[in-house]
Order: sequence, then C-alpha cells, then structure tokens
Amino acid sequence: MDILSQLIEQIRTQNWIDWTVTITALIYVLLAARENIWCWFWGIISCSLWAYASFAFYHLWMDALLQLFYVAMAIVGWYQWRRGESEGEIRTTTHLTAGEHILYTAILFPTTFLFGYFFSEYTEAAATYPDAFTTILSIIATLVLVQKKLETWLYWVLADALYVWLYARQGAYLFSLLMIIYVIIAADAYFRWKKQMKSEAAMQGE
Repeated sequence: MDILSQLIEQIRTQNWIDWTVTITALIYVLLAARENIWCWFWGIISCSLWAYASFAFYHLWMDALLQLFYVAMAIVGWYQWRRGESEGEIRTTTHLTAGEHILYTAILFPTTFLFGYFFSEYTEAAATYPDAFTTILSIIATLVLVQKKLETWLYWVLADALYVWLYARQGAYLFSLLMIIYVIIAADAYFRWKKQMKSEAAMQGE
C-alpha cells in the first residue's frame, strides 16, 4: 500500500482525538494569522490533545513535552496580547543578529544530543534524536516568535518540514499532512513579514 493509500485509509479511520487536534490546530493558525486573541484558546485545546496523542499513540515523548510547552506559551501569549490590546502597542518586527543565530545554534545541537541520548537510553520513545532536534528547534522558534523576529519563520519552515518526515515515519499521516500546511503558512508568513518590514522602513525614511 503506497503512502497516499495509507493516508486515505488513516483519514477514514482517524480517532476523535486526531481529528480534534487537526481541526483545532488549523483554527488556531487561521486566527493567529489574523491576530485574533482567541487563537490562544484554540491553541491550548489543540496542544493539550496533541501532547496526549504524541505520547500515547506515536511514542514521540519529546514532542509530547513540546506540546505542553506550547500550552504554557499559549497562556503567556493570551496575557501578552491582552496587555498589548489594553496598551494599544504593536511590537515592531526586527532581524536576529548573527550573534543570536550562533547562540541558538550552540544551544540546539548539544541539547539535541543530550535529550536524544537520555530518551534513547532510558525510555521506550521512538525516533529519539530526530524528535529531540525538532523539539528543541521548535522551542527556539517559539522564543524567537515571541520576540517578533523575522527569522522565526525560517526556523519554523525547517522544523515543520522535518516534522512532515517524522510523523510520516511513525505512521501519523494526518499530522504529517498538517505539517505540510504549516510549512506553506510559515513560508508565506516570512515573505509577508519581510514585505511589511520594508514598508515600515520606507515610511520611517520619509
């Protein structure tokens, strides 16, 4: 059975948790793209169920921990957006410096090895090193997103592209398809933010 046939079969036989995760995750992304504060509510629901599915069904324990991190970040995001709305402030998009890129890279690889080794040696988790890499990269991308740095979307393109492979490897084809959509959204967001940055720079130069 080829991958397309397996995807169709999996879509037909999905449990309610996977379907709920997929639908709420898409709602979250669409609302976030429109800067709607309710995106965080849907993000909490999606990531909570996603954490359970990654742990119980696909044995991606690092990814499960990542989803719990997203739940915490969604609570922080809700607070920050509400405070921003009350203060009427919009954070300007900026670039990461070369030093910041080096710092995040210096964190990414050693941490990947440490977590990958731990989960490989002491747990029954699957794909421990790829799971650790994508988890740490996603955490970094989230922290960069909070700072509203343009390069966050490049980090997300890489992380989500790797998740396409990782979920497909574990047979989670619906999640893999969702990651393909995320790659497209992240790439589009990069160019939209870059265009907006140029527009803001031009206005400031007038």
